[in-house]
Amino acid sequence: MDNDTLYFDGACPVCSAEVKKLARFSKDKLTLRDIHKLEGNEASLDKQLLLSRLHLRTADGKWITGLQANIRAWHHTPFRYLWRILDWPLINLVSHRCYEFWLRHRNRSR
Repeated sequence: MDNDTLYFDGACPVCSAEVKKLARFSKDKLTLRDIHKLEGNEASLDKQLLLSRLHLRTADGKWITGLQANIRAWHHTPFRYLWRILDWPLINLVSHRCYEFWLRHRNRSR
């Protein structure tokens, strides 16, 4: 079975720092792809769409975006239980809004 693949913005310092941690803790259980360096079949993916928010393609081909993609990516690490808290009822209302707020401000600086 193939790994889940996380597509991230390698030009974003916050994104790059988090991906370095994911790489260290996922121990090759998660494939990480910098959107700015896509090659082969992946080069045909819509880069602007991928840059608009975090995207993860599951091993079976399903796409997950936003905070859900982040939670799924961290599922491949020993810290998966901590990240699942962000998706609990009530907490997810705040966590998803915080992600969307951060996303709007991140895109303003581009």
